[in-house]
Amino acid sequence: MTVKEFKNLALTFPGTEEKPHFDRTAFKVIGKRIFATLHEASESANIVLPIKDKEVFSAMNKGIYPVPNKWGTHGWTTFELIKITYAMALDALDTAHKEVLRSKTRKSKFRNYQGLFNLF
Repeated sequence: MTVKEFKNLALTFPGTEEKPHFDRTAFKVIGKRIFATLHEASESANIVLPIKDKEVFSAMNKGIYPVPNKWGTHGWTTFELIKITYAMALDALDTAHKEVLRSKTRKSKFRNYQGLFNLF
């Protein structure tokens, strides 16, 4: 799978937008959170999966493995694009996208401070 194919595939999911995220491109559901990031230079993507799915995908292919830090314990999984098939990427992105849709809408970080702004 190529970087371009991955990017095009990620953007086919309903309500998905592309945003810069440090040295990566993030794919997120509008009003919710990121479900995948793409690092073009290394031709790899990180996709957030439920823990059980992370383990299944990691067992399927040597190019799929948990992110080797705290993020990996939360389901973030690295996919080396050159080593995976389109079908694997589609399945992983679909799983991640559905999981984000199930989660509650993100709350504003500043919601608790709204009353303070009215004081000034």
